[in-house]
Amino acid sequence: MGSNGKTERIKKRDKLSVFALYIGMAAIIIVFTLLCRLKGINYLSWTNITNIIVQSSIIGVMAIGASCVILTGGIDLSSGSMLAFDGMVCALLTVRYGVPLPVAMLLTVLTGCLLGMLAGIGISYGKLPAFIMTLGVMQIAQGGALALNGGQPVSGLPGELNQFAKMTILGIPAFVYCLLLLYAVMVFVMRKTKFGRHVYSLGGNAQAARLSGINVKRVEITVYTLAGLFSAIAALMLIARLAYASPTSGDGYEMDAIASCVIGGIALSGGQGKLGNTLIGALILTILKNGLQMLDVSSYYQQIITGIVIVGAVLMDKAEERRAE
Repeated sequence: MGSNGKTERIKKRDKLSVFALYIGMAAIIIVFTLLCRLKGINYLSWTNITNIIVQSSIIGVMAIGASCVILTGGIDLSSGSMLAFDGMVCALLTVRYGVPLPVAMLLTVLTGCLLGMLAGIGISYGKLPAFIMTLGVMQIAQGGALALNGGQPVSGLPGELNQFAKMTILGIPAFVYCLLLLYAVMVFVMRKTKFGRHVYSLGGNAQAARLSGINVKRVEITVYTLAGLFSAIAALMLIARLAYASPTSGDGYEMDAIASCVIGGIALSGGQGKLGNTLIGALILTILKNGLQMLDVSSYYQQIITGIVIVGAVLMDKAEERRAE
C-alpha cells in the first residue's frame, strides 16, 4: 500500500513538473517578447522562431544521449568535443579525400559510436568514475579535432548538406522532423523495451540491478555508445547548418545537453525522469539564450543567467523529490 502511494505521488510529481515546464517556457517567451518590443525588435518573427527551432534541434539530439547516460546515474562531459571531432572527420573525408557524402556520414556516425564505446568500456571494465573517463575522452577528442587539420576549420563541404539544413517541409525545418523521429524512437525504447527498464533500474539502484541479473556492464557500454551516436548525428546537423566544420564548434555543447536534461526533469542521481521532457528542456534553454542575445546582453551575463536557471531547476527537482517521499 505504501509502495503504491509512493508511486502515485511520483506520477503526480511528474505531471506537475511537465506542467511547470510549459508554464515556464510560456513565461520566458512572453517576457522576451515584451522586452524586445521595447527595443523595436520582433522577437516572434518567423526568422527568429526558425532559428530557435533549428538550434534547439541540435541541442535536443545531443540531449537524447545525455539523458540515457544520466538515467543510469552517469555523466558525459565528452559529447561536445566528440561533436567537434566528428564534424571534422566528416568534413575532411568529403573535402580532402573525396569520399562520397553518404559514406562519409556513415563513417562519422561509426566514429562517434566508437568514441562513446571507449568511454563506456573504461567506465564498466576499467571501473573508472564516469566523470574522469569522459573527461579523458573529452581531451582526446579535443586534441584530435585540432590535430586533424592543424587547428583550422574546413570549408567547401558538399552543397547537399547545407541544402538539407535549409530544407523545409510544410514550412517546418527538416531538422525538426529528424529530431522528432529520433525522440519517438528513443522514447519507445526507454518505455517499452527491456533495455529501457534496465537503464532505469541501473540508475535507481546499481547493486539491486546487478543482483537481479541485469548485465550492468552491457547497459553502461550501450548508453555511452548511444551518447556517441547522437553526438555524431548532432555534428552532421551542425556542419550542415554552418556549411563548414570547426575544431572548436562543440565548445559548451556538452553543458547545454546536460542542462537540457536537468531542466527537463532528469534526476542527476539517475533512475528518474522522462526522456521526452528533455526536448522541452532544450527548447527552454535555447529560447533563453536566444532572447538574451536578441536583447544584446553581454555573453558574460548570459552565462551567469543560464547558470542560475540550471541551479534553480535542480533545486526545484530536489524539492519535488523530497515532497514525493
